[in-house]
Amino acid sequence: MKKNLFGLLATGLVFAALTGIAQELAKGKVYEDLNKNGKWDKGEQGVAQVAVSNGVQVVLTDAKGQYELPVGEDNIVFVIKPSGYTVPLNEYYLHKSYYIHKPKGSPKELTYAGVDPTGPLPKSIDFALQKNTEKEEFRMLLFGDPQAYTAQEMTFFNRAIVDEVVGIQNVAFGLSLGDLVGDDLSLHPSYRASMARIGLPWYNLKGNHDMNYDVTADSLSDETFERNFGPANYSFNYGHVHFIVLDNVRYPNPRTGKGYLGGFRKDQLDFVENDLKHVDHSKLIVLAFHIPLEHRNGDTFRAEDRQRLFDLLKDYPHTLSLSAHMHTQTQHFYGKADGWKQEKPHHEYNAGTTSGDWYSGELDERGVPAATMRDGTPNGYAFIDFNKHDYRISYKPSGKDSTYQINLYHPKVVGQGKRTRAAIFANFFMGHHGNKVEFAIDGGKWEKMIPARTIDPAYSAILYPWDNLETLLPGRRPTDGMTSTHLWRVGLPIDLAVGEHKIKVRATDDYGRVHEATSTYRIEPTKDYPDLK
Repeated sequence: MKKNLFGLLATGLVFAALTGIAQELAKGKVYEDLNKNGKWDKGEQGVAQVAVSNGVQVVLTDAKGQYELPVGEDNIVFVIKPSGYTVPLNEYYLHKSYYIHKPKGSPKELTYAGVDPTGPLPKSIDFALQKNTEKEEFRMLLFGDPQAYTAQEMTFFNRAIVDEVVGIQNVAFGLSLGDLVGDDLSLHPSYRASMARIGLPWYNLKGNHDMNYDVTADSLSDETFERNFGPANYSFNYGHVHFIVLDNVRYPNPRTGKGYLGGFRKDQLDFVENDLKHVDHSKLIVLAFHIPLEHRNGDTFRAEDRQRLFDLLKDYPHTLSLSAHMHTQTQHFYGKADGWKQEKPHHEYNAGTTSGDWYSGELDERGVPAATMRDGTPNGYAFIDFNKHDYRISYKPSGKDSTYQINLYHPKVVGQGKRTRAAIFANFFMGHHGNKVEFAIDGGKWEKMIPARTIDPAYSAILYPWDNLETLLPGRRPTDGMTSTHLWRVGLPIDLAVGEHKIKVRATDDYGRVHEATSTYRIEPTKDYPDLK
């Protein structure tokens, strides 16, 4: 341990000499807080072999629970929660597991307040742990992009999402995948208060709409986020899972100096490398960030950053990435052609969002916009069930029963035997075109549906009244549709008897679960065109 600390100190001194930035040595203790008062008392023992980080380097506590780390003038020192322990929570159910060291505070000219000056480095930065029974089988709750731009939209978020999960049981904790608000960072406290209503320990990460835009360096774009939520890059353990949470929005765009780009700074990937040195290869590594890794030839995500991340994960056979940002729902699988180093592809779940299509559409019975996303996925949230290094993801549409996993779209009535291009479309929200989707008519033989790469016609129908009525609808017109990655079609059978017929569709997901949807349509005698005179 001492050799490790001396090496880190030497590294910090060399860094200081090269950059001219003053370095200090942060010291402290990680201890078991027996009386849960949040401070170290006589008789409370240190906890050994717990990881602590300054955002780049990661060290383990010694036999007495002590650690040392170099810090500059803009560091957050945090404990990496070990399995079997919890850390104290504040009134918003956010973890009190870090210390911000900014002696001079954030830049004063920011539109939204950053961190106040923290003053001299404390003599000891101690972290409390409390023993906690953590099963290897547990459930977490996942939110994509709450992204309220106004107080009214925050009300929509509360009614459509938060009200559904207040007091939920048998969930270990929750995580929001960025864009906690929509550019107005003064709404961060309102978001925190909304999340506290749920009553779960909650983790957050930074999205492109949570940034300080009035800065010239990416390292300063998270000043208000740090004030309200703590570090933008951190990790923690629960059960047999190691979670790594990262800010992958680079601002300003390092290529153009304008806008943002998906990617990582070197110090962030150095943190991942140093963090993983202390993580057993048998664990499931779950990475969470805002912008998906799918880089589209590098124009939305820096390919070299993704490649280094993949290289760091090459010896971990159990991995999962979580992202949001797109306001659609997609399953990405990265193979060797994408730079992934293992035979088993790397799965990234690009989650549907709680705000859906940015709170657009007609109002429902709850007084909130329908907010169906551009690929036909309803707005909602997800659950992930873990069992050691295995996981299963489930999607819960807002305001719907949990069994609602497939939306069917087709004509309600057709002429018997009349030539038509009418089709049955099935949108399987959690699916991808590697899944099996089948249909049957009137309880007959199951037949395969065909993957369709097109806009969901059910979504196009949502746009119809906005574009064709001559009266103004309340709310906001939804965004134009986009190609869905989880849509199937088949021609509608018309050579059947006159009368009503039942459609049944079933889809098998990646975890072996079978989901079903039913609908009906009617066949009527064919009507010919009237004779032309």
